[in-house]
Amino acid sequence: MNYKIALIRGDGIGPEVVEQAVRVLDTVGKNFGHTYAYTDVLLGGCATDAVGKSYPDGTADKCKACDAVLLGAVGGPKWGSDRPAEERPETALLAIRKDLGLYANLRPAVLRPALTDACPLKPEIAEAGIDLMMVRELTGGVYFGKRARYDTADSGVECSDLMAYSEREIERIGRRAFALARLRRKKVTSVDKANVLETSRLWREVLHRLAQEYSDVAYEDMLVDNCAMQLVRNPGQFDVVVTENMFGDILSDEASMITGSIGLLPSASIGNSAPGLYEPIHGSAPDIAGQDKANPIATILSVAMMFRYSFQRAEEADAIESAVDRVLAESFHTADMAGSGTPIGTKQMGALICEQITKK
Repeated sequence: MNYKIALIRGDGIGPEVVEQAVRVLDTVGKNFGHTYAYTDVLLGGCATDAVGKSYPDGTADKCKACDAVLLGAVGGPKWGSDRPAEERPETALLAIRKDLGLYANLRPAVLRPALTDACPLKPEIAEAGIDLMMVRELTGGVYFGKRARYDTADSGVECSDLMAYSEREIERIGRRAFALARLRRKKVTSVDKANVLETSRLWREVLHRLAQEYSDVAYEDMLVDNCAMQLVRNPGQFDVVVTENMFGDILSDEASMITGSIGLLPSASIGNSAPGLYEPIHGSAPDIAGQDKANPIATILSVAMMFRYSFQRAEEADAIESAVDRVLAESFHTADMAGSGTPIGTKQMGALICEQITKK
C-alpha cells in the first residue's frame, strides 16, 4: 500500500519527535511492504513566524488530500496569550480539528509492563495494571462556544464562555465510545456534571438511550469530580471513558501522569472519514528543543494508532507497540522517565525501536 501522510512538524521538540516517527514509518514500510508520500504542512508558532498566522490559508486542503496527519507539537511562550488570536498556535489546533471534522479524541492511558515502578500510585494499584481509553468530544462545548467580554456598571469587566452541546454531537461521540468498548472489555463510563449543568443533563439523557441500544456493553454514569478521584484511587476499574471537551482535556492529562510519563502517551483525533490526526499528548517543551532529550515514544505510538484507526492495519500497529515494550523492557529510557536503567536520547530511542520492529 502507498499512504499519503501530512507531516506537521510544529514547534519546540515537534520536529525531533516527528523525525523519529518517520523513521518508524519507513521501517514498518520496509517490513510490511508499504510506501509513503509525505507532505510537509506548516502550522503553529513556526507558521506565525513564517507567514504571520498560525493557520495558513490552504492548510486544511493539504491535509484533506492525505490519508492521515501526523503532528509533532505546537506552541510555546514565544506565541503566548498576548498575541492576536490568529498568531497563537492554539487557534490553529482548534481550527484544524473543526475543519477536518475531528470530533473524537482517543487518548489511551496504558501503564507499559516495564514501567510499573515509575507509576506514582501505590504498588498494589500499579501491579493490577492500567489500560483505559479516554474518548473526548473535540469540536463542541465551551472551547467552541460564543465568547463575550463587556463592562458592567459596578463590577468592572465581565466575561462569559458558552458551553453548548446538541443531541447530534453527543450521540456521535457516544456511539464512538460504545463501538470502541465492544473491541475492548465492553465497559463505558460516561463522565458529566449532571448535578449542576444542563448540558450534562442532556449528555446523560442521550448516553442512556445509547446504553439501551448497546446492551452488550456495561454502562455507568460518573460525576467528573468523582472520576478525577477514582483515576488515582483505582484506575483499573475503567475501560472506555467518554466525556465532553473540557472535562476530557483535564482528565486525560491526569490519566497520563499515572502511567509514568506524559512522554509515552499518544492520541488520535478522528471523524467519520479520513484523514485522522495523530499526535503525542505532550507539549512542545521548548526548554529542551534541539538537545536530543525529547521522548519520541508518544509520537511513535501515535503512528501505531494511525495504522490501527486510519489504515485498518492492526498487525503493523501491534508490531510498533511490541517494539516499544521490548525496548523499555531492556531498561532504556529518556530523561523524562523515572527509574534506573540506561538513559538515552531521542535519536537512539528511535533507532532502538526501529531495530526491534525489524526483528519482530
